Amino acid sequence: MKATWNGVVLAESDDTVVVEGNHYFPKESIACEYFVETATHTVCGWKGTASYYTLRVGGQDNVDAAWYYPEPKDAAKEITGRIAFWKGVQVTP
Repeated sequence: MKATWNGVVLAESDDTVVVEGNHYFPKESIACEYFVETATHTVCGWKGTASYYTLRVGGQDNVDAAWYYPEPKDAAKEITGRIAFWKGVQVTP
């Protein structure tokens, strides 16, 4: 799977985990130079507390367009160390 935005590959891996229709990429598969950690957090009842990244590509920001669960609950352990995308990021085979 490949995640792209603004013409740049943000992550690419044959080892994604799909949860609720979102592909979670291994952290080691992302292009770190495009990710800026933010102060945003949300809570999911069964996955836990999510943290977010803004994607910065070609002088444009896609605010909070990637998220991860630093310490997912037991029910979501399979997404430990993985990152998912939304807000116009295309995830394709």
